[in-house]
Amino acid sequence: MENKNLVMDYYQLTMSYSQFKLGRMDEIGYFDMFYRSNPDHGGYVIFNGLDKVIDYIKNFTFSDSDIAFLRQKGDFDESFLTYLKDFKFKGDIYSVADGTVVFPNEPLITVRGNMIEAQLIETKLLLLVNYPSLISTKASRIVRAASGHGVMEFGTRRAQGETAAIEGAKYAYIAGAVGTACVEAEKEYGVPALGTMAHSYVESFDSEYEAFLNYAKTFPTKTTLLVDTYDSLNSGVPNAIRVAKEYLEPNGYRFKGIRLDSGDLAYLSKEARRMLDQASLFDCKILASNSLDEYLIQDLLNQGAKIDIFGVGENLITSKSSPVLGGVYKLVAMEKDNVIIPKIKFSDNIGKITNPSYKKLYRFYDKDTKCALGDVIALANETISKDHYRLINPMQEEMTKTITNYDVKELQQLIFKNGELVYQVPSIEETRIYCKNELDHLYPEMKRFLNPTPYIVDLSKELLILKREMLCKKQELIESGQTHKYSKR
Repeated sequence: MENKNLVMDYYQLTMSYSQFKLGRMDEIGYFDMFYRSNPDHGGYVIFNGLDKVIDYIKNFTFSDSDIAFLRQKGDFDESFLTYLKDFKFKGDIYSVADGTVVFPNEPLITVRGNMIEAQLIETKLLLLVNYPSLISTKASRIVRAASGHGVMEFGTRRAQGETAAIEGAKYAYIAGAVGTACVEAEKEYGVPALGTMAHSYVESFDSEYEAFLNYAKTFPTKTTLLVDTYDSLNSGVPNAIRVAKEYLEPNGYRFKGIRLDSGDLAYLSKEARRMLDQASLFDCKILASNSLDEYLIQDLLNQGAKIDIFGVGENLITSKSSPVLGGVYKLVAMEKDNVIIPKIKFSDNIGKITNPSYKKLYRFYDKDTKCALGDVIALANETISKDHYRLINPMQEEMTKTITNYDVKELQQLIFKNGELVYQVPSIEETRIYCKNELDHLYPEMKRFLNPTPYIVDLSKELLILKREMLCKKQELIESGQTHKYSKR
């Protein structure tokens, strides 16, 4: 399939054309990709999508059909179209790794490149990070609610398009799901594809018992039966037990499980467990589905539900309760004669004021507990103390603390240098393990679903001074009537 590199906002092209006509092809800019608030009022986001960004950057070109289409638009001259025809990204990209736990306003991806190449990749970069990070975050919440019980991603038919179904399954798996209903996700990424039967299969036979028996004969080593087509406790579970006793066990097989897809899942699972145990089917698993999310799963377990595996569909694959991660991409600096010139976006909305200049992101870990203490966004040329630091939460000064017994880690890594990939992309299993370790390094209070303890994201002293100076300068310009010197969007 042809790469769809015109999946971009049109203003990326109009701005680039203007820069081209002004002869600014070689002027260097720094852009940060970050987001402003956590979905579901949660405590964190799991960053994902870097693997897709890497594939995109490696293969980003404008095809002959792209150029022909842009030519017929009539907005661009031939010299610019020739520039696009020969285009290849030649800048630098820094990023946190897939599976990293991150927080609002932190620079997750930093792009250094000429103003045209850095501008052209904005839309696709955001597209490739926002959805994976959103689904990973939602899946991690659901997996944590399951408290060690398995979670299967069941949302293929509810996803917003086939790409979302495949990619959503992948990123749910990275965040801890045990498998997916999507077969293509196993073909492409190795995510285990799992499934049982639909009600239509049961209904297609003259009796429920006949349906169960024929399915068991087809899949004797992995028989899991859907028991709620007619009556879960009076028909479904008894017929399933009968198949186990009359066919599976006499032929040397063990009955694997039942699935409940409707009704009071807490009550039905407890009664089903009792019936299965009475039949000495202690190892038979109970799988439950039906519009589950993290809150319902948590409630079911609090009610003593005997559910071993949760199948979660639309609420996971669409992150239905919070369906958008608001990632943004902002110019933070320009470079002239090897000197970095900070840039800042002003706004009447305080939350939209950006952190200026080229920066680095650091995380502090307690040496004893190995848990994350807080993050610091610092200017790129700053030195971070290895033995003493004062962490200040700009939004909650009462959370300020001085730390001394810590390790510090720089979170961003160099991914592309002068357009060449210099990063070893990890396997999906490596990313899955890394993601689990990242969550394990967060204190439990920060992972609560309701009112999580805010995580400290501090601005270094030098960055805070720079930001305040630029804001004061803006105020001076307002008072002098020269605000035209600053762009505002």
